[in-house]
Amino acid sequence: MNSLFGQAKDNASDAETKKAAADDSGSQKDKDETEKKVRVPGWVKVNMDGEVIGRKVDLNAHRSYKTLALALEIMFTKPSAGLCASNSTKSLKLLENSCEYQMTYEDRDGDWMLVGDVPWEMFVGSVKRLRIMRTSDASGLG
Repeated sequence: MNSLFGQAKDNASDAETKKAAADDSGSQKDKDETEKKVRVPGWVKVNMDGEVIGRKVDLNAHRSYKTLALALEIMFTKPSAGLCASNSTKSLKLLENSCEYQMTYEDRDGDWMLVGDVPWEMFVGSVKRLRIMRTSDASGLG
């Protein structure tokens, strides 16, 4: 009789272990689906008005608009080997509103927005590509 009771107890604990494992895998599945919905930042294309050659920037390398703007200024103002940058001696100051150029981006819905209008994390989750456009052209955005 004791052996039957012990066997039933073992079967019950096995069932609980299997249920807990199934719950863990279910919560892992939910977590994976949530992570898929949140876009992981990566490389995005960047074009600048007046420049023939576009570039790419890794958003994972930046933690704020300030570091992104500085990296883009360096990319577009420093001449590369074999390339002739048209504005190689001028600072762009992309985050200043009084600047000649303004940073804009296309979000996942296809809308063009001004960089800096939303928190960094939201920007990183929705940006598809960047464009540095003349301020006069960007006046209708935002």
